[in-house]
Amino acid sequence: MRCATSKSRLVDWLGLEWNAERATMDALRETGKLLIVLGIVLAGVGALLVFSGRLPFRLGRLPGDMVYQGRNGSFYFPVVTCILLSVVLSLLMWIVNHIRR
Repeated sequence: MRCATSKSRLVDWLGLEWNAERATMDALRETGKLLIVLGIVLAGVGALLVFSGRLPFRLGRLPGDMVYQGRNGSFYFPVVTCILLSVVLSLLMWIVNHIRR
């Protein structure tokens, strides 16, 4: 009897007791958080697309992007645009990770 009592206190203290209702609510809560974050990201991308013509620079045509045009074809590699997007997305992920903690 003593073993069962100490085991139950340990389970309560650690919060390890599992029940279906709690697991369902936790899953729904995490899904809700994910949907909110995805909504914010989609709104940001939509705003960028709507206002991209008014920006002082054209994303994808920044100085440093490589362009080669020959007689029979052309080659375009947006080096600076890729670096800029990588830095912005890295900062965004760092902020999201910092907020989640």
